[in-house]
Amino acid sequence: MYQERALLVGTVDPGTDLRAVDPLDELSRLAETAGAVVVERLIQKRERPDARTYIGKGKVGELSHRVADQEIDTVIFDNELSPAQMQNLEKDIGCKVIDRTELILDIFATHARTYQAKLQVELAQLEYTLPRISKLGAHITSEQQAGGGAGIGSRGPGEKQLESDRRLARKRIVALRREMKTIEERKRREVSARTVENTTVSLVGYTNAGKSTLMNALTRAGVLVEDKLFSTLDTRTRIWTLEGGIKVLLSDTVGFIRNLPHDLVASFHATLEEVAQADLLLHVVDASHPQAEEHIAAVESVLHILDCAEKPTLLVFNKVDSFRDAVEREIILHRHPEAIAISARTGEGIDRLTSLVAERLTRKLIDVDVEIPQSEGKLLAELSTWSIPVKREYVDSRVRMTLRVPSRALYKLEKFRVEEKPPSRGRSRRSPKGE
Repeated sequence: MYQERALLVGTVDPGTDLRAVDPLDELSRLAETAGAVVVERLIQKRERPDARTYIGKGKVGELSHRVADQEIDTVIFDNELSPAQMQNLEKDIGCKVIDRTELILDIFATHARTYQAKLQVELAQLEYTLPRISKLGAHITSEQQAGGGAGIGSRGPGEKQLESDRRLARKRIVALRREMKTIEERKRREVSARTVENTTVSLVGYTNAGKSTLMNALTRAGVLVEDKLFSTLDTRTRIWTLEGGIKVLLSDTVGFIRNLPHDLVASFHATLEEVAQADLLLHVVDASHPQAEEHIAAVESVLHILDCAEKPTLLVFNKVDSFRDAVEREIILHRHPEAIAISARTGEGIDRLTSLVAERLTRKLIDVDVEIPQSEGKLLAELSTWSIPVKREYVDSRVRMTLRVPSRALYKLEKFRVEEKPPSRGRSRRSPKGE
């Protein structure tokens, strides 16, 4: 199978020490995930982008020679290019040019499996492509779906003919937005129905931080784990049993990334509904990554966009077994003393994580005394899924219990609640006078 030969281009601030950090490492992984082989890299130090080509005339000349010498198929920029810059670069170097946003959208297109994910990707791609159609001569047909085509940047909506299809693109966007709105409303109802009585926890984090591996370690879910960026697009939910028998719903969500296209965040809002309605977020970080701090900031930025920045969150440093130097591990943990260190792969720290989550969640539970007729078999059977029994006794045909439950589930027990009677105190008898 032929792999596109890619050349990566990035710009950094003039004061950047290139010996300390590889600014194109993530872009390289993205390109490989999309199916390309990275042949060359070009990094330029500059204060501001060139209006015409982003990198300036001199670097364009150097880029053109490298493209010819190395038989490059695609040049990938780590920056977002304007339609005009993209057109000028392709004209000057005689090669296909895409930017970071288009590359990420392309990866999402190849990984979309469900109908919902495909619609979300197609909508994001169309919104990205629409302002570029007149510049690039793209042709979009409503029959094309995310994941088709050949070559990076041509999957999904595609680029084939002339600007006359802008009208068709707009029409398709309107239709997709309408359908996505319906999906979002249905998804919100589904999640609300699950969370109204169940305690929920969502895994969030930078792509490839090990969320799926952690979910398998916590729930034995058997979720597919791949060492690829964005291997998870569709949210998966499993039951996680904590200490004391409390059962929560644990959701694994799509990974975030720096400069995640806003159109993509908006399109995937339905998928991220579990995050919005979760009782607790586990922010999973690849602690061994040299840019772990930047990853934390990127995830917090996306959570802010989703209006989830104020949600109760536990920082989980994963892959602590990957540190070559124990000092590095101590440094990052010292910066975040509230975090917990684990290895989802080896199991280190998993028991402590489970205990900590149970402690966090049970703080919000309410003790309630109930007396439920044994004829209420369905209710009695489901109690174990969303409550913790503290005390139980059988009185005639009733079950008298003290339960710990989430406040939002109290309505299910309202008609069975009983007030705890205070302990009886015997009356003190006054002694007759003279005694």
